[in-house]
Amino acid sequence: MASRREFEVTVYTSPGPTCGTFSRLWLSLIGSQGETPPITVNEGERHLVSGSVCPVRVQANRPLGHVVLVRLRLEIQPNLPNLDWHCSRVEVCRLTEGPGSGPEDPEIQVFLCNRWLQTADGDVELRSGKLCLLQDETEEKLKQQRVRELQRQQKLIRWRVFVDGTPQCIALDNLSELGPNLNYKHKSPVSNTHYLKGFNTRAEAWKSFTEFEMVFSHSGNENSVARFVHAHWTEDWYFGYQCLNGCNPLLLHQIRTLPPNLSVTSDTLQPFLPEGSSLHRELQKGNLYLLDYAVLDDIPTNMINGKQSYMSAPLCLLHLNQQGQLVPIAIQLQQSPGPQNPVFLPSDSRCDWLLAKMWVHCADFQCHQLISHYLKTHMMGELVCVATLRQLPQVHPLHQLLMPHVRTSPQINFGARVSLLAPDGVFDKAVGCGLEALPILLSRSSKRMSYRSLCVPDDLSDRGVDKLPQSYYAEDALRVWNALHRFVVSWVDLYYSGDHEVQQDSELQQWLSELNTHGFIHNSSFPQVFLSKAEVSKFITMIIYSCSALHAAVNFSQLDFALWMPNCPSSMMRSPPKAKGTVTEDDITSFLPDVNVTLRVLTSLTVLSQPAVDFVPLCHYREPVFRDGAHRRLVEEVQAELEVISNDISKRNSQLELPYPYLCPRRIDNSVAI
Repeated sequence: MASRREFEVTVYTSPGPTCGTFSRLWLSLIGSQGETPPITVNEGERHLVSGSVCPVRVQANRPLGHVVLVRLRLEIQPNLPNLDWHCSRVEVCRLTEGPGSGPEDPEIQVFLCNRWLQTADGDVELRSGKLCLLQDETEEKLKQQRVRELQRQQKLIRWRVFVDGTPQCIALDNLSELGPNLNYKHKSPVSNTHYLKGFNTRAEAWKSFTEFEMVFSHSGNENSVARFVHAHWTEDWYFGYQCLNGCNPLLLHQIRTLPPNLSVTSDTLQPFLPEGSSLHRELQKGNLYLLDYAVLDDIPTNMINGKQSYMSAPLCLLHLNQQGQLVPIAIQLQQSPGPQNPVFLPSDSRCDWLLAKMWVHCADFQCHQLISHYLKTHMMGELVCVATLRQLPQVHPLHQLLMPHVRTSPQINFGARVSLLAPDGVFDKAVGCGLEALPILLSRSSKRMSYRSLCVPDDLSDRGVDKLPQSYYAEDALRVWNALHRFVVSWVDLYYSGDHEVQQDSELQQWLSELNTHGFIHNSSFPQVFLSKAEVSKFITMIIYSCSALHAAVNFSQLDFALWMPNCPSSMMRSPPKAKGTVTEDDITSFLPDVNVTLRVLTSLTVLSQPAVDFVPLCHYREPVFRDGAHRRLVEEVQAELEVISNDISKRNSQLELPYPYLCPRRIDNSVAI
């Protein structure tokens, strides 16, 4: 008869083609009262091959009590390759002594793993049971296991400063240091950029708009958004539309008073306001909006193709007219007013006014790429990923909720730092704010970034864009945020019965402290301590939204609006005009990036704008923890709500000449994966 101190342990290898290993696996059971000596699992006919099931008997020499942990360790076998192993789970069954001594179907404990293990990991401990908070642990050994896990993670995963004064990143010298659980393969569709490479040697200005047209006929003609941009980019109503629904819908804000450094008067603006109204009245009604690029003021400019590029820091005033259109009515190209810094108006010559709008677009390109895109989505994701791995153990419910949304960020960001943002990368060779300006712009922006600006309802309300007609980004962003928020609130409710449990969760509070210490360094607007479930829910929603929906809105839209490059120039090669009436249509192309620079940017944007072939849609999860009862119910509810939103957006877009598809949940990647 079997002893009550005998267990049948079954080790499951995941089914992927490379999941197996030749290494020897040692296994111990750790109980509340003792532990078993290590035994080898894969001996004789038992092998840890892909999809394998390896049963092994484990004998305890003395009482174990309740089994609380399974300890695994991989050891290299002589003359065999050292392969990583992907373990699905370990199941433990205490064998009964025979009839009448216990239940006929003894309980099977499942110790989930679902990750790669390496020989270098040493001892790895798996837990059974549900996710829980530290204060809910009943076994002292499980409390100690949480501490050991975080101590180990803090040794392996360390912080590094990329740019002073900005959110920090993971300390890596090469990608292999990430380890297999943070590495992923991005399967991109093949992009036809071969013909663009034919322009690589043309380090010269475009001769005319006709040349642009020829390139666009190859690069943009199959893109319906790009065709629309090409047809309407010079029109004022479209300029305003792009501020709301282009690739950077985060800067426009309503004003009630004119900025003191914008050199305009009531008389100057009167011709562009409704008959019988006044500047004062339009300000009171909330009909005036501003784009302010002060963050670009006096930043160093890049040398591109051996030539100096130029930057402006515009102020652009827009008016919501009686047709419900947002149109620009004044553009000042530099922050400080003066005789050599004229205010351009719609009544100026067509060339002056068009060139002024192009300067605004160029400024917007810099802010879009480095602030709205890189800082608010990429850097945010990496910051949260590192802090989560260091301060929240895997059994913590918020670790499990967050990691599918941030796990990809360290790899994609490391790639950006060694390519796009490195010497000879696209920022160095093709963008107006090159590598010298990059740290200044990121640091300034980090200091100015508020917590409310990352929370969709607060941001839209603060900027006064939530009720504007044709504000599709705002409309869709609010619906997606609300769906995510309801999901997060329900998840938090599963584990925190009241606000006092939030306050007592030392792991959660330490996680927030780590985020503030290494991320929001200069910014007290971010929570310093969590006092309530509501605060936690809002903060977690902000992270998930930033790393999924916001990234979709600012990344996957960018090629559409940039294929017709004059609409989105990455740099300007002549200085901003200091007087009106100095340029003709033939002059305008000489301001724009050189031919090879233009095509280098388009090639990069083409690659970055392609969703992965195997992308994971928003709130779809491959991790087993999301398949249990309570979690599965919450996931099914949010997926159903997101599906309704997708259907509504698709129906609306079918009736629009220029659809806004970027926040359709079916198209939103669950994380920053490109």
